[in-house]
Parts: sequence; structure tokens; C-alpha cells
Amino acid sequence: MVLDYRGLRCPLPVIRARKALRRVPSGREALITADDASAPADFTAFCDIAGHELLGIAEHEGLFEIRLRTGRKGR
Repeated sequence: MVLDYRGLRCPLPVIRARKALRRVPSGREALITADDASAPADFTAFCDIAGHELLGIAEHEGLFEIRLRTGRKGR
């Protein structure tokens, strides 16, 4: 699953990702792209709170690629 949140500012990327990931079965991988500077910290906290596993964060010329594995459903 790929979620593209370029051009959105905090807190919209996390809000939209939370809504999209609610329907995804546990154990699936997702790639989230965002260009908001707060995205790494926001998604680190989001994964911790929602029970998703943060697989990694990479940055390429201001674009963040956040990889996660879905965890507990419905949070």
C-alpha cells in the first residue's frame, strides 16, 4: 500500500494515514510519502500509539519515505 501525502502539513498526513490504515489487515506493509518536516516525528509517535511497527524512515531531498507494518486494528 502506498499513501502519498506530499503537500499536506501537520497534522493532515497522520490523520489521513490513520483513516486509511484502519481498513488494512494487520501485518501489511505501507509506504507513506510526505514532505512536511514534522512527518518523521509525527509518524514515529503515530506508530507507537496505534500499534504499528515502524520499519524505517528515509529522506531524499526533502521527501520522507516512511515504511510501516500495520499492527492492531481499529486504533
